[in-house]
Formats: sequence, C-alpha cells, structure tokens
Amino acid sequence: MSTRNRGLGARTGASRPRALALISALAATALAVGGASLSLVSSASAHAHASAANWSTATSAVTGGGLKKLIKAAKAEGQLNVITLPSNWANYGVQMKEFTDKYGIKITDTNPEGSSAQEIQAIQSGRGSSTAPDVVDVGESFAVADSDLFAPYKVQTWSDIPAGNKAANGDWYNDYGGYISFGCDLAVVTNCPTTWAGLEGSAYKNAVALNGVPGQAGAATGAVFASAINNGGSLTNAQPGLTFFNTLKSDGNFNATDCDSSSLIEAGQCPIIINWDFLNVAGAWGLPSTAKWKVVVPSGTPLGEFYAQAISATAPDPAAARLWEEFLYSTTGQNNFLKGFARPVELAAMVKNKTVDKTAYKALPPVPGKPVLPTPAESTAAATLIASGWSS
Repeated sequence: MSTRNRGLGARTGASRPRALALISALAATALAVGGASLSLVSSASAHAHASAANWSTATSAVTGGGLKKLIKAAKAEGQLNVITLPSNWANYGVQMKEFTDKYGIKITDTNPEGSSAQEIQAIQSGRGSSTAPDVVDVGESFAVADSDLFAPYKVQTWSDIPAGNKAANGDWYNDYGGYISFGCDLAVVTNCPTTWAGLEGSAYKNAVALNGVPGQAGAATGAVFASAINNGGSLTNAQPGLTFFNTLKSDGNFNATDCDSSSLIEAGQCPIIINWDFLNVAGAWGLPSTAKWKVVVPSGTPLGEFYAQAISATAPDPAAARLWEEFLYSTTGQNNFLKGFARPVELAAMVKNKTVDKTAYKALPPVPGKPVLPTPAESTAAATLIASGWSS
C-alpha cells in the first residue's frame, strides 16, 4: 500500500470557485453529463504546419499537426519522466505498462512514494535537466497554486471533462477522485459500521484507525474533515471533526496505529481504517483474495477529493508528455483508473456514451447521500486547523 501523502489541504494560498455537479454525478445512483463542449483550438491554430510543430508550446494535438504527428514526435523522444506514481495507486502500474507497450516509450517513475510538494519541487529544481518531470499528478490545491509551472494543453476528450474540474486554459485538469470510506477487517470486527455515529459503538474498542497523521497526510486529514461535515460542521468548519476524534479517543475506540501497509491489516492491527475509497479496497492494499475485507462509504454527506494532471512548462520530453495525457484521458486510460477503483473524471460522459467498463463500474463502493467537494481554499483551511488541533 502506498503511503503517498498527497491531496487534501496540502498547499496554502490556493482557491477557486468549484462546481459540485461532477462529484454527485460520480455517485452510483446519480450520473449526468454537465457543461457545454469547449473548443479545443482556434481555427487559425488548426492549420499549424506539422513540420514547424513545437510540442513544448502546443496547446492541443491539432495545433501541433494532429495526433499522428504527436505520436511520431513522442516516439522519437522515446522517454517519459513521471514522478510519485506508486504502481498500486489508482492502477498506475497498468497505465504505465500499457502506455509503454503501445508506443514503445520508456517511462521513468521517480520517487514513487513522494508527495505533491516534492513533485512541484522537482519541476522547480530540475529545469534544464533531461531527468526533470515531464508531467505531474498532484493534489488539486497544488495544481491551482502552482499553475504558472505548467504548460496549457487540452486533450481530445476535453469536452468530456466538466468545467468545474479543469482550468479553462488547460493548465491542469482533474483525472480521478474518490470518497472517504471505512475499510473493515471482518476477521476482527463482526460488522462494518455504515455511519459515523456507528464508530462510537462499544463493539469497536481500539478499532478505528487512520492512514497517516491528520494535518500531514491527505487521507487522515480527509477523515477528520469528513467526520466534521457529518457531525455538525461544514466545509468551512472542521472543528467538530477534532471533537469527534477526541471522543473516540476518550471512549477507547481510537487505534493510534498508522495503518499504511497490508502486513498490519493481515496481523489484525487495523480493524477499521478510514481512507479514500480507491485506496481502501482490498486490491489497493494488496490483500490476499482470502481476506475478509469490506469497504463502506458511510451514509450522510460523503466527502470527495480529486487529483489533477499537468504538463511541466519545461518538460524535457514535451511530445511524450502530451501523448501521456491523451492516453490517460482516452477511454482506455479512464477505464484503467476505474479498474483501480478510482472514479475517473470522465465517468459521467463514459456512462452516457456506453464506453464505461461495466464490471469495474459495478465494483465501486456505493455512494449514499449527496457528496460534497471542497475548494482548495476550504481544504487548506481545514488542514491547517486540523494540524494545529490534532494531538496523538
């Protein structure tokens, strides 16, 4: 299991308006495609000469001469530098293998267990180096705050990405997301709770654990934030989350084990783990097929989170970087995320167009209620409060 501490509240000073339509659409019970199609390129750009293509500035495949020209240029580069992509995180191992198999482009994944902050730092410190990141996958707050480091680019499926999940100019775009969930070891606890209040039951003494430290790790911070929203708080008031976990501690239900590996689960040390659902499933943990493991998105108001893709403005392999994005946002790439139990950003459009992998879609944990998705500013404020108020 990856301990990649990315996401919620990872970056200060980031804010933007955020539509909630997509996160609701990703719920198993309510899917709808929102937003009008956006033009990929201007009519003038559409006639760019392939021979004069500069892929470091191309804002779409068309502006560089078309997808065939992009593929040819990317193959000539022969290399793609990614960073902080654990193979078991949102099915990235499959994504990288299939991309290399399809195009013959070697992928170097630097610092797989790193953080969004380290991804941004690598772009800044690596300018001019052939080993610098070509692309990043970061918490949305980083994408917003550090957009000046990125090259605008709109993939061919741009219109399938809802307007609230991308920068209008193509600086960055969400790729996948998920919801805070309860992962339960049914070999230790008889029943998996389905509500936040249920975690306070006497049957769960020393049972409720986190992946990481709140205020430092995205999943643990999200757990406290989600508990706040479902215990009298809101997207702008995370304090009730700290109160809720203090109650769990005083009642003896909180388990201080940092549950970040399958070995701890198999040893019975993590009866209930609160984590993002796409990181909480048995496959993401690497648990054996015999494991009695169940994942529940609790009732109430589910808290969602998205990650974002972006191309470095100083990418040493600009064509390969753009081809990678085309692959990730193709039907194949989006379904690969889905097979990793992450909810791809184009899911609503894929369901409507009947291109979704039905088996993978049905395997997602059901999402009750009406989900909420915090803005980067709300996430940052919540993380700051949680970090200052959390005590072990």
